[in-house]
Amino acid sequence: MLYRRKVLLAVIDVFGGTIGQLRLQKMLFLLSRRQERPVYEFVPYHYGSFSFTARWDIRPLCKNEYLKEDDRTITLIAGREYLKGLRYQDSRHIQELCRGYRYKTTDELLRELYEQYPYYAIRSKLLDEVLDERAKQQVEREKNKEHQTALFTIGYEGRSPENYLNALIKNGVKVLVDVRNNPTSMKPGFSKYRLKKYCEYLGIEYRHYPEVGIASKMRQELKYQADYDKLFAIYREQVLVNTVSIQEEIGKLVRDYRRVALTCSENESYRCHRSHLADAISRLSGFSWEVKHI
Repeated sequence: MLYRRKVLLAVIDVFGGTIGQLRLQKMLFLLSRRQERPVYEFVPYHYGSFSFTARWDIRPLCKNEYLKEDDRTITLIAGREYLKGLRYQDSRHIQELCRGYRYKTTDELLRELYEQYPYYAIRSKLLDEVLDERAKQQVEREKNKEHQTALFTIGYEGRSPENYLNALIKNGVKVLVDVRNNPTSMKPGFSKYRLKKYCEYLGIEYRHYPEVGIASKMRQELKYQADYDKLFAIYREQVLVNTVSIQEEIGKLVRDYRRVALTCSENESYRCHRSHLADAISRLSGFSWEVKHI
């Protein structure tokens, strides 16, 4: 079993075998603040910090009858004493969290987290219910940071969905433009349907332009930089010259939405066609904004 799932089960176990869905997310979040290498990462969502990966992990644990859940709670139904299978520090942190938070009300818990970590409260539906005016202003400052118009590029290789989405949020991205020819991925969270859903949840518009991608068959046998250089020369000559109208459409998105990101898989922009696409867009008439790789 994945270690992070053992951690999730241990949290439920220590809290008596049953825990609220919201409280579980918050305990995992607080644990992540204490871990040197967090097993889960989080994004700002409707009720504060939320891990899509943790939510995703619960499904196979229910399917394999470790857990059962309803709309509000999750209950452990198979095995106990999961703390024994964890690293000492993680076991200690979970027990400390139980002692400190088991009897706090939901409002008390959220108030503390929103005040300590205002970034994760920027999309919360409960600000008016749990925060005073001073604390709400702190969240508003996180929410309404000023950003200059820019075109970004970003890859998801080596990133968790939460790390990737936080990069978009913190850079004020309003539209994510998927420039993969085939928008599927073996990495959970990055195929078109799931990525689009994540963006919708977080108020980011998703667009897909497969015409400016590179077909998978052209990406075989890429080992050295010379292989990439040859591929990108073909891309510029055969794809970019024939997709000017789409490039102009993306340029219009930048003008209208001010913060747009091109996305593909490779982490290093110089090994991805998105850098050449961004360069072509930046050369269009009337484009006067910065291009940044994040």
